[in-house]
Amino acid sequence: MEKQERTVIHLELNGLHYYFGSLKALVVEFSKEKIGIEYGSLRNYGLSIDKPYTNSKCIIRKGYLKTIEGSRGKKK
Repeated sequence: MEKQERTVIHLELNGLHYYFGSLKALVVEFSKEKIGIEYGSLRNYGLSIDKPYTNSKCIIRKGYLKTIEGSRGKKK
C-alpha cells in the first residue's frame, strides 16, 4: 500500500471549522466579505503549515491529509 498526502485548507470562522481541498474551493463557498480576504491576496500570502493566515474574521490554515491507497475494488 502506498502512502499519499493531500492538501487540506482549514477555515475557522465564528467558532466553526470548515475543510477544503483548495483555496479556490474555500473562496467559492465564502465571500471576501465573510472571510476578509479575496482569492488573489490569499494566494499571494503564501499560506503554509508554518504560516497560517489570520485576521479579525477568521483563521485559515494549510495542512496535509495522510492517506493510504487501498485495494478495494481493484481487479488483480
